Amino acid sequence: MAGSKFAYVRNFELPDPLLPGTFMVLRIDGHAFHRLSAEHEFAKPNDERALQLMDHAARDVMNEFKDIVLAFGESDEYSFLFRKSTALYNRREAKILSTITSLFTSSYVYNWPTYLPGVPLKYCPSFDGRIVLYPSEQVVRDYFSWRQADTHINNLYNTVFWALVLQGGQTTTEAHATLRGTVSATKHEILFSRFGINYNELSARYRKGSVLVRTEVPEPEAVETQPSETNSQDQTSIPVVSDQGSRKKKSKPRTIIELLHCDIIGNDFWNSRPNILAD
Repeated sequence: MAGSKFAYVRNFELPDPLLPGTFMVLRIDGHAFHRLSAEHEFAKPNDERALQLMDHAARDVMNEFKDIVLAFGESDEYSFLFRKSTALYNRREAKILSTITSLFTSSYVYNWPTYLPGVPLKYCPSFDGRIVLYPSEQVVRDYFSWRQADTHINNLYNTVFWALVLQGGQTTTEAHATLRGTVSATKHEILFSRFGINYNELSARYRKGSVLVRTEVPEPEAVETQPSETNSQDQTSIPVVSDQGSRKKKSKPRTIIELLHCDIIGNDFWNSRPNILAD
């Protein structure tokens, strides 16, 4: 594009590169989703449809940006972990933040009718985002452990709260008062003794959140045929495994994005997927 006398205004744009050699986590949060859930009558304490919609939007983001190796979602938020070596948009913070937040939001709105048919949007949902840099693998693990622990704490409270309101006949004020100062064991006891609910038997989606990871899919071995040697006139072919692939340059393994509802605080998840934190 040709320059003009007005081009000097570009000098006011400041660079905003993120520190290299660090892990990047981008967290997206729903803006005023208490109002959104009330206006659209989401089921309490959890709306399966709304959670599936969040998972869909997160999957769309991961499909578009291959440097995202892990995503974790709960309620109205999602956290995305980029590989440590990512050079996406030259690590420009505003570019990464605005692009991914807008893609997530547009996917959420676009796919709303699929997951909440017959529930027309009354206004535009919005999300805010932030990027935080973490220096080591352990801190990254602690971040995701924090988010999953938060999932459990919030869901346990909400499950008891709405049981008291919807099944116990309490007002929201009374339910908050009943739960004020209670510990986890007390909440479990209220659920079981008063409402016959075993919290540990509730869907893992609600208790543990949603985990999106890239999983390698084994490619089928190439098969070729050759004539049978038993009869020169019989052209029956038998399959043989081709070894040509071993002589060719190995291609990048194909991956799929897998949705899990599992523990990510313990070691098993990370030990079985060392590629997540690999450079």
